[in-house]
Amino acid sequence: MSCKASTTHRYENTAKFLQMFLTWLLSRRRQSDMPGGGRRFRRLTARFWTLWPMPQPTGEIHRVVYVDGIYLARNIVILIARSDTYVLNWYLARSENSAAWAALMARIAPPLVVVTDGGAGFAKARRKIWPKTKVQRCTFHAFCQVKRYTTSRPKLPAGSELYAIAKELLCIKTLHQASVWLEGYTLWCSRWAEFLAEETVTDSGRVLTHERLVKARSSLTALVNQKTLFTFLDLELTKDGPLPSTNNKIEGGVMAQLRQLLRDHRGMSITRRIKAVFWWCYMHTESPMPPTRMLKEMPTDDTIKSYYRSLTSRQHDDGSNPRWGDAVVWHELHKADDYRMDWD
Repeated sequence: MSCKASTTHRYENTAKFLQMFLTWLLSRRRQSDMPGGGRRFRRLTARFWTLWPMPQPTGEIHRVVYVDGIYLARNIVILIARSDTYVLNWYLARSENSAAWAALMARIAPPLVVVTDGGAGFAKARRKIWPKTKVQRCTFHAFCQVKRYTTSRPKLPAGSELYAIAKELLCIKTLHQASVWLEGYTLWCSRWAEFLAEETVTDSGRVLTHERLVKARSSLTALVNQKTLFTFLDLELTKDGPLPSTNNKIEGGVMAQLRQLLRDHRGMSITRRIKAVFWWCYMHTESPMPPTRMLKEMPTDDTIKSYYRSLTSRQHDDGSNPRWGDAVVWHELHKADDYRMDWD
């Protein structure tokens, strides 16, 4: 005789819902286009906004590393490093200061060459963390910096000539061309030296008459003196193949994608915007974990709050770590080891 007893097996769908959340986040699909205006989607995936996807450095040595930062607010920037093929590390900070750059770089093995747009504080951090790594300043950003001062239609002959010289940086492919460029730039500096030294008397004193041109010259001169414009042509460094002259790998391959992501999902709170960038970076690392492992291993908001409560009263009193909700990232958010990786 049957006891008519039965067993109901419950299936754990959390990992499936996390995958659904990530598919939406990394797509251009809007919640308003979903059935019911996305209400069911939000109910099923709200929990995943508590996760913090963190980088998992592998220790692999890369020939070239590209670095840049994306600002989400005036005092919130996420610094990102990538190789030729995938994202290596990211770090949340208040500004592009040397401590923040050092924290980003510390978890990546020193590469042969690092390509940068010259963000503030980077040079100091590179000398400290990657002292033997050569620097290639993005030639496109060097050109854009001159263009910012001269505009694309300079009115003065000196400005027109400098604009053309800066634009030539984008076409240099050989050491001979680089030598010719340097000679041309040196001649331009000599020819217009007196012109650029002219001053105008104002109510506040004497000022440079052509101040913007002087700043444009200074930006190029600094790069020439630092010898970072033509690192990509160094014969010793190019023995194993050509090197990049621009930061396009990260500017177009990462930053442009992140800006599009934030536009597609505009209206998110600042915390969710930060996490959206973190998720994009994590999913473009070499080997992101499957959703099941993500749920087990990634820190959550509660993890961070618990860490905050464990801080000493001295840290609370001296204000070294602001309260949760102030776009703060603490040690646990950046690293799980003993190295100090504070919010900067």
